[in-house]
Amino acid sequence: MPTGYTWSRTGQRAVVPREDTKGRRVNVLGALITGTAPDLVWEHTPGKIDAAVLLEFVCSKLAGLPGGAAALSLAADGTGTALPVWRRSRPCTVVLDNASAHVAKAFKSRRDQLAKIGGDLFYLPPRSPELNDIEHIWRSAKYEDYPQRAHTSIEAIAAAVDNALTRQQTRIRRSTENFTKAA
Repeated sequence: MPTGYTWSRTGQRAVVPREDTKGRRVNVLGALITGTAPDLVWEHTPGKIDAAVLLEFVCSKLAGLPGGAAALSLAADGTGTALPVWRRSRPCTVVLDNASAHVAKAFKSRRDQLAKIGGDLFYLPPRSPELNDIEHIWRSAKYEDYPQRAHTSIEAIAAAVDNALTRQQTRIRRSTENFTKAA
């Protein structure tokens, strides 16, 4: 965030160095995994999140497809050198909102291939962030675990984001440990 105010000695001019904000953004893809052992999975990238980046995240991090999105066609169709159709041992439903990368044709066109390997896409209704459970995680991470917003490099920003999300992940894991102990 830019500096909104400062102070200086009487009679001296305060000089605030301006840093270029271009290339100083870290985008984060994340998923809240529910089931037997709830967990938080994320990946940050300095570039734009488009359909290709999202598809790679879904295939590698969520569906667990060996080889990621590059192997999706081979795994789903069983084509190539006598590859059988690869399928997850348990089904995986990915809940998505209507972000531009989520509804892009390049991503939605792979829906059938994801279904063949055991991955299903479920879209939330438009303008309903209250239905998306991970929005609570993002809000808590942003306002509670990421209080210092002044960093000098993109690596420092990425490290601060990772620290905030690691704290969130620890909270999620601890809450399930306490729940299973109580049961």
